[in-house]
Amino acid sequence: MSTINKLKLFNDPIYGFISVPSPLLFDLIQHPYFQRLRRISQMGLSYLVYPGAHHTRFHHAIGSMHLMQKAVEVLRFKGVIISKEEENALYIAILLHDIGHGPFSHALEHSIVEEVNHESISLLFMERLNELFDGQLSLAIEVFKGNYSRRFLHQLISSQLDMDRMDYLNRDSFYSGVTEGTISSDRLIQMMHVVDDVLVLEEKGIYSIEKFLMARRLMYWQAYLHKTSLVAELMLTKTLKRAKVLMQKGVSVEASKPLQYFMKQSIPMAAFNEEVLSQFAQLDDYDVISALKSWQFHDDFILSTLSKMIINRDLLKIKLSADKFSIETVLGYKNQLSSLYNLSLEECNYFIYKGKIKNQAYNNTSEPIQILKKDKTIEEVIEVSDQLNLKALAKPVTKYYLCFPKQLL
Repeated sequence: MSTINKLKLFNDPIYGFISVPSPLLFDLIQHPYFQRLRRISQMGLSYLVYPGAHHTRFHHAIGSMHLMQKAVEVLRFKGVIISKEEENALYIAILLHDIGHGPFSHALEHSIVEEVNHESISLLFMERLNELFDGQLSLAIEVFKGNYSRRFLHQLISSQLDMDRMDYLNRDSFYSGVTEGTISSDRLIQMMHVVDDVLVLEEKGIYSIEKFLMARRLMYWQAYLHKTSLVAELMLTKTLKRAKVLMQKGVSVEASKPLQYFMKQSIPMAAFNEEVLSQFAQLDDYDVISALKSWQFHDDFILSTLSKMIINRDLLKIKLSADKFSIETVLGYKNQLSSLYNLSLEECNYFIYKGKIKNQAYNNTSEPIQILKKDKTIEEVIEVSDQLNLKALAKPVTKYYLCFPKQLL
């Protein structure tokens, strides 16, 4: 019989002590699938902009579970009936909601594993863990997928005001030093209620909600979509794609076995069987960083140059504009680079590219944030708020970018 104390405490810089509410949660945290998240950065390459942003998806998952414990406590205090099984399902689902993230997640989703998103892989991991834990995750999976009859349970995990967003805004703000992202998660959770199995927020919390949405908008512009973070992620995507092209042509490219596994073949979501999942579970940030360090010295000019640039933070120049960049502008840069380094126009695509980014803090076409007014009626947050800027936050703001080598300035 095991003598391990499974009711552990984590000392968290954001919330203080976080308790593990059950032995099952402890066992899930201890599982190698979850421990891998210690080696997956929460903010990708944002540490190239904000040196403190080295926290991991492990931190975030534990913090989200802690906020869920607070939410359950508040809702029960207000008379919302949540069974022990539903409570456990909430903790499991929020703990594992990001377990499918790969190294430098968004760069990986556009290069190594094409058209496979982390949400789908998270679900595969949860289903596999459910087999290993004799079906104890079944309810959590139904809640995670949004199939459970009580809608508010899913909303606590995935909505426009969920525990996931509350934790990552405060955590990313703390570690990056971007103070504009700080929110009052305690206040927001205290304002939560449930009406007809739908999550609502009491009207007196309206200013906290406005602050939350504004914080989200500012964090996207200042951190997640910061132009240096953006160009670093785009460059990493291009580097991984180049390595994959070379490998599939039979060129020798040094990489760890899990990374080679995904580089040498294209695996669609339908082919993600137990073997593929097992290989994916071995992938983390260290595979990619180690590969970049090795690729700096590869014979291929494109692969070695891009790898050196990322490792040494000598990144491409990036311009942002409210207007689209013309094809002629891009072609002009490509012609310059082509003559400078004797590259084909197709090869120049690894160094010169354009695209767009979008920031929308609140999506009023999606499931809205509902406010419980003092007269017990329910209205959408935009209708209740007296802040004109809240309506503006519902409008997507698009910016266009152009990346190119600094030598072409």
